[in-house]
Amino acid sequence: MTPLFSIGLRTGATCLVAAALSIGTHPLALAQQPAPPPAGAPAPGAPAAAEAAPAAPAGPTAMATPSMAGPLVANPDPWHLDVAPFFGPMYVTGAASVLGLTQTAPLPTDKSTTVDISNAQATLQTTSGWFQFLLEPGIYDLPVVGVPYKKVTDMPTATNLFGGLPIGWGKIQPTDNFSIQGGKLPTLIGAESMFTFQNMNIERGLLWNQEPVVSRGVQGNLTTGPVAWALSFNDGYYSGQYNWLSGSATWTIDPANSVIIAGGGALSRNTAVGPATPLPQNNSTIVEASYTYNAAPWTVTPYVQYTSVGTDKGLGLVSSSTIGGAVLASYAFTDHISLAGRWEYIGSSGAASVGGLGLLGYGPGSSAMSFTLTPTFQNGIFFLRGEGSVTTLSSIAVGAGFGFKGHDTTQGRFLVETGVVF
Repeated sequence: MTPLFSIGLRTGATCLVAAALSIGTHPLALAQQPAPPPAGAPAPGAPAAAEAAPAAPAGPTAMATPSMAGPLVANPDPWHLDVAPFFGPMYVTGAASVLGLTQTAPLPTDKSTTVDISNAQATLQTTSGWFQFLLEPGIYDLPVVGVPYKKVTDMPTATNLFGGLPIGWGKIQPTDNFSIQGGKLPTLIGAESMFTFQNMNIERGLLWNQEPVVSRGVQGNLTTGPVAWALSFNDGYYSGQYNWLSGSATWTIDPANSVIIAGGGALSRNTAVGPATPLPQNNSTIVEASYTYNAAPWTVTPYVQYTSVGTDKGLGLVSSSTIGGAVLASYAFTDHISLAGRWEYIGSSGAASVGGLGLLGYGPGSSAMSFTLTPTFQNGIFFLRGEGSVTTLSSIAVGAGFGFKGHDTTQGRFLVETGVVF
């Protein structure tokens, strides 16, 4: 990539502030959640590729934020408190869930079997008036295929990733089709969202792992006819350096079909490094395109992704890129039972002679593929789902694979998650 972008809570009830984005450890652990829909826009929560939800229960007060790609659906009648004339109704929603995981070929820092809290969080938000806000405090975990699993107790989210308030923003909405918001904002880029309950699958995918998750910054939202536009100035992968520009355009063709183009990049070099700030990705350019078909009983989202980073000897960066594609799909057999699947492939450029692990994290010139199946049962606010996934690697660097010595190229995982969305 070139340092220039080529394409494209602490939130007080009174201010638009800077906010947070992305993530990672070996190879990286990044992720993303589509930004809240621009005022009056068709939910780019059905966005970026997988956010179109299969027939959620109808209800005039069902919350569109946090966005949910299905098959899990939000409570159609959440608890609320009327605080008019200040804000109007304030809604309280959330998720509480636990998961169990067993896997083959864990790294020395990982475990073969574990039980953990996947979500313990609430969302407080308003949805009307010229000033609106959302606060989403709590505990969360971010399981990703092909990446060592980190328990909440092993890597406290309150200090190591996006804090105990990972998402929080204030929004000024002077008209139905325009708004400006600021704070800790979910990224505009990608087909999968931050938390397990928002997605078709329990684990996020290989492509998600290249994307920012949360960014601190400001964002403008505009709807013009069937197209919703969003533009954000932020700190990229949660770096604290405000030199990233990202944007998206969501075209709602009709109720069943939508297309999203999204991208972002660094306007100058970033030196920050941290658990939520991988150096190569934070200096990269990323572009994605997705299409979503959403008509019961099917939701299908294919998408493609390209990332690149340029050489910078001072930062130890060598020119490299990744290109990948994925298909996410969900089929509802009944109102309570569904099956979701995800297939994806991502390859990286570069030669082993340049050293480092590259953007993909398994070595320059490496590639990875994963396949995931997730059956789901939901009755009211209660849900239970299982998951099986297989991740395979090719052309890895020495020690950059799976297993005790990093030599294995295949990893299988089985998960069970249960809880409530309220």
